[in-house]
Amino acid sequence: MKIELKDNFITDDTREVIKGCYFLSSKFNAKFEQTAKENGVKVINLDKAKELLGIDSNIKIVGITGTNGKTTTAAAIYSTLLDLRYSVFLCGTRGAFVNEKQVDKKGLTTSSPIRILSYLKTASYEKCDYFIMEVSSHAIAQNRIEGLNFALKIFTNITQDHLDYHKTMAEYLAVKSSFFMDETPKLINKDQLNGLVFNPKNAYTYGIKEIATFKVVAYSIDKGIDATIKTLNQDGELESDMVGEFNLYNLLAAFSAVAILTKKPNLEITKALSNFAGVAGRMELVSDNPRVIVDFAHTPDGVEKVLNALKHDKLIVVFGAGGDRDKTKRPLMAAIAEHFAYKIIVTSDNPRTEDANSIIDDIFKGFKDSSKVLREVDRKKAIKAALNLAQNGEVVVILGKGDEDYQEINGVKHHFSDKEVVREILCK
Repeated sequence: MKIELKDNFITDDTREVIKGCYFLSSKFNAKFEQTAKENGVKVINLDKAKELLGIDSNIKIVGITGTNGKTTTAAAIYSTLLDLRYSVFLCGTRGAFVNEKQVDKKGLTTSSPIRILSYLKTASYEKCDYFIMEVSSHAIAQNRIEGLNFALKIFTNITQDHLDYHKTMAEYLAVKSSFFMDETPKLINKDQLNGLVFNPKNAYTYGIKEIATFKVVAYSIDKGIDATIKTLNQDGELESDMVGEFNLYNLLAAFSAVAILTKKPNLEITKALSNFAGVAGRMELVSDNPRVIVDFAHTPDGVEKVLNALKHDKLIVVFGAGGDRDKTKRPLMAAIAEHFAYKIIVTSDNPRTEDANSIIDDIFKGFKDSSKVLREVDRKKAIKAALNLAQNGEVVVILGKGDEDYQEINGVKHHFSDKEVVREILCK
């Protein structure tokens, strides 16, 4: 992409270069630098690009990483800071937003260095106090966050995911850990380290089970969330309509981050945080009759957390698994669904270039007893079957895509929304 200047532009794409333009050199695109030079460009580094773009060095950048919870935690921090009357930029899986305006569509969890610079340029123009971003393990490994000076780094959790890319959990852990090895202030989930290593200097912790800087000492998650948080100087009472222990962790991380960043009284923070209603496609209630919930969960840990939060209901679960991704998690997700569900319908997710039926075959390997499992490769038909089965108060839970509005088949993205399909079927 290119970023326009008054009388020139900056690009990181050799297909866009012209003689005399600026070419952004970074570790992420270093292999293209020589080709750019041959076209007569002015090669600049990230610091020079920030100077040319007038990026405000006082903006506090907050990076959130973890297998699950990044999107909800980032959105909760963004919402709370806005309610506390700060100017804030947010970027991640759901796109980019500044002060409640969407300025870019959904894309990668963490964008390329030049796109992040374009976001920082916007944030500077909008006089933002904070810049909140999701940080993926791919972005850490590929140096997409090079040149960013973080005011706070947050770790949510780590469980099996992305082994198609990282190959082993040890490598995945090493990549995540590398993000927390400097002396930048950091906020760590003490309960779900699972082998994460971090530099203890300037480290704050949060948790429910373990002793932590920000500790939940009492809580209820039966109908919404009600929790007492103990901090170094004062306690706080957190209330939310969101459900599930995993969302308590997300809200606790958001509360802790805002407390560290702003030093505001706990009461002000919890009041602002209580206004956060959650993120589209994350435990989203799509219908009341029958009760239908859509969630993005696509890892064994994510599936378990969602279904465990709903375990008191009779569950009909619809799920699949993404193609061209970690195959070892497919049977694990099946075993978890079997543990919690009354009925299961296994279907397609985003098969990408894999055969959808082969993916479903891999999932079925995880079932001990497939008598309560239906197989329907067509996702729309699978959702319809689940809705037809929900005749006696059962809750339909549709997992894997959340608020995605496409399904990728044979490398082509077709419009598809779980929420739209549910509403269309129920209207008919």
